[in-house]
Amino acid sequence: MPERSVSGVPAPGIIDVHAHALPDWYVQTAIAAGHRVPDAMPDWPGWSPRAHLDMMESVGIGRSVLSISSPGVHFGDDAQARDLARQVNDFLASLHTEHPDRFDFFASLPLPDVGTAIAESRRTADLDGCAGVCIETNAHGTYLGDPGLSPLWDELNRRRSVVFIHPTSPAGFDPTQMGMPAPLLEFLFDSTRTVVALAGAGILRSHPGIRFIVPHCGAVLPAVISRVELFREAGLMDCVGDDLGADGDLGWEQLWFDLAGAPIPDQLAAFARRFDARHLLYGSDFCFTPASAVGLLAGLLDDQWPVADLGPWRNLVAYNAAALLDI
Repeated sequence: MPERSVSGVPAPGIIDVHAHALPDWYVQTAIAAGHRVPDAMPDWPGWSPRAHLDMMESVGIGRSVLSISSPGVHFGDDAQARDLARQVNDFLASLHTEHPDRFDFFASLPLPDVGTAIAESRRTADLDGCAGVCIETNAHGTYLGDPGLSPLWDELNRRRSVVFIHPTSPAGFDPTQMGMPAPLLEFLFDSTRTVVALAGAGILRSHPGIRFIVPHCGAVLPAVISRVELFREAGLMDCVGDDLGADGDLGWEQLWFDLAGAPIPDQLAAFARRFDARHLLYGSDFCFTPASAVGLLAGLLDDQWPVADLGPWRNLVAYNAAALLDI
């Protein structure tokens, strides 16, 4: 791909790991299931492959790894979720077929139906363009540290899968209590809640073949990681087994982090104090983040990138994603 630029800065074709497809038929299915708006946001955004490609050109994105955002594919009925997951994943695979150098995808899994989720992970692993799976932070209140998910983690560990974690509203979320849409605050807390659950259950340490992508620059994790480690060292986390290490290491090295949202200037500074910037990836969060805002946020990264010793952010995230996803 020819080099592009934002704010006059030369850019390689970066890989966007946090990017959403939103076909009209999926929106209508979600609305029919009771999701008139997604997670108390004002409305569903518009999307098309052409609009997505135009955004990529304007920002300097070489490839987008597409996924379905919240509320996912499970609206309460296991059989319908199985069918919708297959329809969604086949659609994403068709986009890769049409644009093999621009679109890849993370396959949606119909959790909390573990057996069907495993079957769909196996089916989609053989589809061209599949870079891993997308799993929401919770499935109707089942978080990722839940023991019932162990067979899925075993399967994904065997395949050495990449798992993109995407936030969704926590069970019982009521937007009328504070008048705020879930993505403003609840998404950040739910991402942190489920990652800490993974660590506390020993999943990160016991399944080293899985690489997890955490959205929004780690969400609230950089701010609370010291507290989590303190509780671990004090024996106040119910970890599985005694082999996690007396040093309190919970397996953070298996986490990768995207730059979706507004990480500049505050969040990225906190992230860099505790995590390796070599595990940073780029995320636009298009189409839920409009193209104009994607460009603005990329420009802020161009102008205020705080990890200068690792070189320009565009080169860093392009290399990191290519190494992680082998694309």
